[in-house]
Amino acid sequence: MSLNPPVRTWQGQRVWIVGASTGIGADLARLLASKGARIAASARNVDALSRLVAELPGAVAAPLDITDAQAVASAHGRIVKALGGVDLTLFVAGMYVPVRAWELTVEVARKQVEANLMGVYNGLAAVLPELLARGSGGVGIVSSVAGYRGLPKSLVYGATKAALINLAEGLYLDLQPKGIAVYVINPGFVETPMTAQNDFRMPALIKSEEAAREIVAGMERGEFEIHFPKRFTGVLKMMQKLPYAAYFPAIRKFTGL
Repeated sequence: MSLNPPVRTWQGQRVWIVGASTGIGADLARLLASKGARIAASARNVDALSRLVAELPGAVAAPLDITDAQAVASAHGRIVKALGGVDLTLFVAGMYVPVRAWELTVEVARKQVEANLMGVYNGLAAVLPELLARGSGGVGIVSSVAGYRGLPKSLVYGATKAALINLAEGLYLDLQPKGIAVYVINPGFVETPMTAQNDFRMPALIKSEEAAREIVAGMERGEFEIHFPKRFTGVLKMMQKLPYAAYFPAIRKFTGL
């Protein structure tokens, strides 16, 4: 069942990708541009962003730090001026620092919360007035299967991703009746600079190009939750239903931690 209107064509769609310099965001920009979308790309890494935009005719670069609300709002204004508006915003930017309980500090927690959660709020505050005034368009939030339930080494990251899933659900309830699509994107392990710091086996690891294809296909089908790869996320969805007495031993065995 489609909870959002299926995307029939990307031709001429104005898509803003926040977190586009590398990994999933960069490959989303390439794929959507190849389908005819007009791309605006944002990230902190100006050099990487410039290289990406140079690949995509007509694309707009808008460097920003997603934790800076004013910078996000200013970038949105520049993009609207350049493209005439934004139809879809994809929030892909994020930070992952592995944290166990004995490693937790306020500073480590704050940085991840600011990047992963408050950054999305900064973006939503910028884009929602335009979408609500028009009564169309959409927003997509990249969360993670790490937000399904508690995991070792994910003491802060997982908490922010769980919050994003909850946020997307609330947004859908508010925005779907007003004609605005909402997507929550929950990848498993994707080969990116962020996951390169993991020192454990990552089951069903996929390339960022495959992740981009999964996301676009999910939006084309009108899905609300886009999760992949199914061979991995399906297992985690079953584990969501376990009582704690079964879940805790299972996740220790599954992760080896």
